[in-house]
Amino acid sequence: MTAFPTLSAKAEIEEGTVLAPKFDRDGLVTCVTTDAVTGEVLMVAHMNAESLRLSIETGEAWYWSRSRQALWRKGETSGQLQSIVEMRIDCDQDAIWIKVNVGGDGGCCHTGRHSCFYRVKPVGTAADGPLTI
Repeated sequence: MTAFPTLSAKAEIEEGTVLAPKFDRDGLVTCVTTDAVTGEVLMVAHMNAESLRLSIETGEAWYWSRSRQALWRKGETSGQLQSIVEMRIDCDQDAIWIKVNVGGDGGCCHTGRHSCFYRVKPVGTAADGPLTI
């Protein structure tokens, strides 16, 4: 397994062309996943070094499940495989954004919905007010 380098110079991190993800104390980096066609946010998950490496090498989305403490290939059991169209790294390399095409029925959420972000909280209302679905 190839380890990712650690960069210390701010200019290298922010302007350089070397992928050097800044993993948190648990060895994870946040990944935002969007639909490559519509731009809709589908899910937010985490990647460790191995899942990031596998995602890059295979072109399929791999994540780290914090609840199961296990590597997770999205869609392996559901058929909703995520094929990565584009991967972006933020300015300080502590977050990843992938644009994907989703296989199967196109769902991403374990509730059966297309996106994990299916509830709306109206702004300009009481903070403890209800969500809408």
